[in-house]
Amino acid sequence: MSNSNKDVLFVLIKSLNRSEKRQFTLYVNRLQNNSEAKFILLFNAIEKMESYDEQLILKQGISTKQQLSNLKANLYRSILSSLRMNPSKKNIRIQIREQLDFATILYQKGLHKQSLKILGKAKVLALELEEKTLALEIIELEKVIESQYITRSIAGRADELIEQSDYLSKQYVYATRLSNLSLKFYSEMLVSGYAKSDEEKERITALFRDKLLEIDLDKLNFREKLWYYKAHVWRCFLIQDYRGAYRYSMSWVQLFYDKPKMIQSHPIWYLKGNSYLFKLILMFKSVERYIYWNNQLEEVINSGNFPQSENIGSQVFLLQFSNKLNIEFIKQTYDGSLLFVKQLQRGLNEYKNMIDEHHFLVLYFKVAALYFGYKKYDESLAYSNKILHNTTYVVQEDLLFHTRILSLMAQFDSGQDMQYDSYVKANKILMQKMKNLTPIHIALMKLFDGLVRVYPSEQKKMFVSFVIEAENLFENKFYRRSILYIDVLNWARRKIGLN
Repeated sequence: MSNSNKDVLFVLIKSLNRSEKRQFTLYVNRLQNNSEAKFILLFNAIEKMESYDEQLILKQGISTKQQLSNLKANLYRSILSSLRMNPSKKNIRIQIREQLDFATILYQKGLHKQSLKILGKAKVLALELEEKTLALEIIELEKVIESQYITRSIAGRADELIEQSDYLSKQYVYATRLSNLSLKFYSEMLVSGYAKSDEEKERITALFRDKLLEIDLDKLNFREKLWYYKAHVWRCFLIQDYRGAYRYSMSWVQLFYDKPKMIQSHPIWYLKGNSYLFKLILMFKSVERYIYWNNQLEEVINSGNFPQSENIGSQVFLLQFSNKLNIEFIKQTYDGSLLFVKQLQRGLNEYKNMIDEHHFLVLYFKVAALYFGYKKYDESLAYSNKILHNTTYVVQEDLLFHTRILSLMAQFDSGQDMQYDSYVKANKILMQKMKNLTPIHIALMKLFDGLVRVYPSEQKKMFVSFVIEAENLFENKFYRRSILYIDVLNWARRKIGLN
């Protein structure tokens, strides 16, 4: 996505469907004042743009440069207000929040019994779906009303509200501690990467153990168990305990199947849990398990009851197409159809403003690897170049390194080696800056750098040397997280007739 297209108002307007645009126009027309008329002019101008162009807005006389910032901010708020009124956008939290707002209005008007009635219904729903933060807000307002006014229900209500408040507060503390722990490990993953020694593994394990003291899994409800499993998944990823990560990600997903109503309330966390589960099954290359869990996922998504929104749609799209690609990688038969690659490109165009650039590039990488498996080297190189020639996003170092390796493999096999030397040089420079450089990276570059420095008759010796070195390196469990989509080891084995 270009920088000009990152204007938040432009992105919001471009995300609206036809029904939402019509609803916004009706919403603004009801307000009927001069400033709202400018909203429509600005809205229409931006809606017609292919990319955001502030100079064009100024030339059309819609606003002065000094006023444009405020006009855009007001338009942005008005669009959100319009969307809030759209029933299709109201998830369960918005519905509960709306009831709480209504109850607050009734309380302020002195209609205390009506307020309590609405609060009671909203609380039942919040407790049923474990929306504890909202439930606590509801209880706090109930306390205010019950303690300030004679409602003739105070007799047993005080103890009931105190008991509910104490219980929810304890659960909230558990959820906060576990969510903080999960976020801590996720941050550590991004900043420091995986544990590379037993000492690092012990440090992470000790930190986790200290934070989880006094937390009893049997006393946790759905939301707390969700954070508990998420924290364990990240801990296991950090110490490269992939069997443990598989067990906890499976528990994460099973949590939703045991309580299907929660899929309606937390569809994104349901999808994220599946995403981690599939990543781990891919590492173990179990096609049977992959297909089993994928069938479970597809049944839920296609049930007709699965929540719908642009955000959810983009996550479903990412997961479904990743699964199609991953199943091909596990099978490694490369005898399926490539038609879904065209469907993938259509989806990327549809969700371009809702999917972050990294996920775009990862999908391009997978497609490039898939084309390589099909021996379609031109297409593989073309998709690799979408990553390597990207100028609008800083590519993560591991993805950049592996994309160049994939491109070098395709160039070597196809004979299209015009850029071979420059890619080798670029990766050697990158290695000097990498935060998580491993002997695997060094061995890979030793191979590809050496292949062009020897006669073809001597290349087999280089492949033999690499296979021996790589097999020894993979004996170390901290180096086993190698390339999933470009199996360089088996590629090298085939070069010496071992596969």
